[in-house]
Amino acid sequence: MNMPTVKLGIVAVSRDCFPMELSERRRHAVVAAYKKSYGEIYECPVTVENEIHMTKALADVKEAGCNALVVYLGNFGPETSETLLAKLFDGPAMFVAAAEESGDDLMDGRGDAYCGMLNASYNLKLREIKAYIPEYPVGTATEVADMIQEFLPLARTVIALNNLKIISFGPRPQDFLACNAPIKQLYNLGVEIEENSELDLFAAFNDHVNDPRIPEVIKDMEEELGEGNKMPGILPKLAQYELTLLDWARDHKGSREFVTFANKCWPAFQTQFGFVPCYVNGRLAARGIPVSCEVDIYGALSEYIGTCISEDTVTLLDINNTVPADMYASEIKGKFNYTLKDTFMGFHCGNTAACKLGSSSMKYQKIMARALEPDQEPNITRGTLEGDIIPGEITFFRLQSTADAQLKAYVAEGEVLPVATRSFGSIGVFAIPEMGRFYRHVLIEKNYPHHGAVAFGHFGKSLFNLFRYLGVTDIGFNQPEGMLYKTENPFA
Repeated sequence: MNMPTVKLGIVAVSRDCFPMELSERRRHAVVAAYKKSYGEIYECPVTVENEIHMTKALADVKEAGCNALVVYLGNFGPETSETLLAKLFDGPAMFVAAAEESGDDLMDGRGDAYCGMLNASYNLKLREIKAYIPEYPVGTATEVADMIQEFLPLARTVIALNNLKIISFGPRPQDFLACNAPIKQLYNLGVEIEENSELDLFAAFNDHVNDPRIPEVIKDMEEELGEGNKMPGILPKLAQYELTLLDWARDHKGSREFVTFANKCWPAFQTQFGFVPCYVNGRLAARGIPVSCEVDIYGALSEYIGTCISEDTVTLLDINNTVPADMYASEIKGKFNYTLKDTFMGFHCGNTAACKLGSSSMKYQKIMARALEPDQEPNITRGTLEGDIIPGEITFFRLQSTADAQLKAYVAEGEVLPVATRSFGSIGVFAIPEMGRFYRHVLIEKNYPHHGAVAFGHFGKSLFNLFRYLGVTDIGFNQPEGMLYKTENPFA
């Protein structure tokens, strides 16, 4: 839910001093290879040699309903027409080129697209046109088909961001300046934002008292929780809150198709609403509608990006605490190829969806209870979903605006280890190669906040490509040993 369906279209281009038939034949081969391995792609019958052809091709792919475009250099290609095609197309575009096919056909069968791609990239920059160019953009039909498939998650995310509204309910909690960032870059990305008061949310919540849909939502929660339904008395309020958010999203999309939330979740939330919202946040994330904690707007944006890239549920976690040395020695050392500094615990109060927890149960927010309900049975701090995060591959990442409104990002691939956390909340033992250096020279050095988005799988390549497409020039990653960060002491 809550993300676009991509319809790819491919347009071949041809330089007028090369045979058009060469580009057409090669385009047919790419389409056949893509359909065989991946699925549908619309093949535009117009091959572009000039601007008249370009306008016809543009009209054709638009009529076909394409929202992402592959510009294919079957030969050298016309620099002006092919780049104007990308400029005028209403959606993300990629450029790929044909490799030569046979040493026996290098007279009339040579296309020189290897050269043409250089001129295409130069003209794209001259016109300030965003386009995705693969790492090595020249290949056979099968290789180009693979490149197109790698373009798909990037295209889906770009389309989504241009149709996204982030809805926030604030302000952020005291002492959480790290969750605040200028919103100017949201508009630069094509994202809309609607900022509301926590009081607006409270009024909407009260309007849903006795909503006739509440019993149905409670039933669904009961089925999901199973034996973990340890606090059934809080479910009616949680169901009421879930309906409040879903109705607000429906009624406040405006001109946008997709929605994500960045919501206040403490400390007044508990005393006024009478629960913590963590479980509902996770349930919406599982539907493709991430809800970030602590009014973390760029955290919500990052989560939504991860949802579109992975087509799966994501979560938002604190880069929270170290793994104790004795725990590392007994359960990690010698069993996994990580040092102690490669490991840490990712944690949040209970916002991770049930499908990403090994086993889970409804609990209360232990940290908040210390302040709000000391020495008594938890009541207003109920509503967390607690459990250890499922082991497996993960990607930790974040897109962030700096205080002076500059976009930057980081991406790091790792895994959740199959090690019991012995702690509370939605939590896991994470391992990222060279995490200690990454923590110091990216997360600390570049002033990132404590929240990181987590996608379940390795999606570093797609995320890195996306951030470059979006114009992010500062993209941090966990550099391997021997590859020094700019701020790293070479004598350390």
